[in-house]
Amino acid sequence: MYAIVDIAGQQFKVEKDQKIFVHRLNEKEGSKVSFGKILLLDDGKDVKIGAPTVDGASVDAKVINHLKGDKVIIFKKKRRKGYRVKNGHRQYLSEIQISNISSSGSKSVKKAEESKSELKAKPETKAKSASKAKPKKVSEPKLQKQDLSSMSVTELKVLAKDKGLTGISKMKKADLIKALS
Repeated sequence: MYAIVDIAGQQFKVEKDQKIFVHRLNEKEGSKVSFGKILLLDDGKDVKIGAPTVDGASVDAKVINHLKGDKVIIFKKKRRKGYRVKNGHRQYLSEIQISNISSSGSKSVKKAEESKSELKAKPETKAKSASKAKPKKVSEPKLQKQDLSSMSVTELKVLAKDKGLTGISKMKKADLIKALS
């Protein structure tokens, strides 16, 4: 049996009695910790996938000790400029041992797939109902109601072309308004 757990922002694949190093936890050495963000759970028979987490599942662990990781050297250099910077860093870590993985009340893969298919079906029904709605009537521009002086020259030329006027390429805005009205 194994689980994929989110611990302090990182994901780990854990099994019972496994020791792992995680970012420093705010627990004392020897204390018990429980993690509830289980992303995936496999008990050998079926796989339970969370959406986003598996409901009711938890992983219990014991904090063994707190320590620092290996030193990481950060060296920056720009050639021919005399620029060299050397920094070091040691990450604070906690060593934990997984004591128990419980899966009570979790969804199975089949249920998760069904819920995903239901979610996909809902937007489709909305789209179908939108297509059944009455289409909006596109009204043709009525020259009597429109204010021709507020329109641009290109819009006026399009209206004149639709109306069947010729020689509009040489006309100015005032001439187009006069011809259309």
